[in-house]
Amino acid sequence: MAFWLFKSEPSTWSWEDQLAKGDVGEEWDGIRNYQARNHMRTMKIGDKGFFYHSQKDKEIVGIVEVCAEVHPDSTTDDERWECVDIKAVAPLNAPVTLAQVKAEPRLADMVLANNTRLSVQPVTPAEWDIILELSGG
Repeated sequence: MAFWLFKSEPSTWSWEDQLAKGDVGEEWDGIRNYQARNHMRTMKIGDKGFFYHSQKDKEIVGIVEVCAEVHPDSTTDDERWECVDIKAVAPLNAPVTLAQVKAEPRLADMVLANNTRLSVQPVTPAEWDIILELSGG
């Protein structure tokens, strides 16, 4: 199993929106960055991810799971763009802010700490565990 981080502006798609989709999940559509798309191409059903609110809050708020592997993005006819579907698994016990991530020396190499603009990014198993620790378990 691999770990990921999915970023969204809450005004566009929030954690609450993701929760409301239930086990059906939702396409992680609209990604128009080749690196983010390439990450999605490697995802497998059952991979876990953090759900991150960008813009104002800048915090990891929940855990999601890949429930459909890469397929054409339904929001475009351009065949270059693909996406996966994700479903909500659980909220974090407490949100973990970008400031906390950047202040944690063990997360110095985390993509989120160094490339805050990438909308889909890998998370190492060690980083996953540290984020869960910072959230309170």
